[in-house]
Amino acid sequence: MERTFIMVKPNGVARGLVGEVISRFERRGFSLVALKALRIDRALAERHYAEHAGKPFFEPLVAFITSGTVVAMVWEGREAIRVARAMMGVTDSADAASGTIRGDFSLSKEENVVHGSDGPQSAAREIALFFADDELV
Repeated sequence: MERTFIMVKPNGVARGLVGEVISRFERRGFSLVALKALRIDRALAERHYAEHAGKPFFEPLVAFITSGTVVAMVWEGREAIRVARAMMGVTDSADAASGTIRGDFSLSKEENVVHGSDGPQSAAREIALFFADDELV
């Protein structure tokens, strides 16, 4: 079993897509290990997106993720990272296949509704950023 970090971004929360995202992961057979709604402050946003620091899109990325409520989650299942990324669709929503979360609900590369870990190391890092060990069920 593998764990992955998934976050519904501010535009997904504002549009009422949290339940849709959760239901897709539940129907796929994943187990919800942790969930919380929060407003990300700048310090957490900078740690979360640290690998993009100095890139031209870093400031807009931080501004967007701190602009409203997000829902952070940890999901567990077989090959959770790879399967979750396939369920989300490619980063640029204009290229995301119909049937994926981004393909069905977004047309923006920058505001693409969901974030998901891209590998085991980033999953471990992101889970630890957003959840204490005693918050994981």
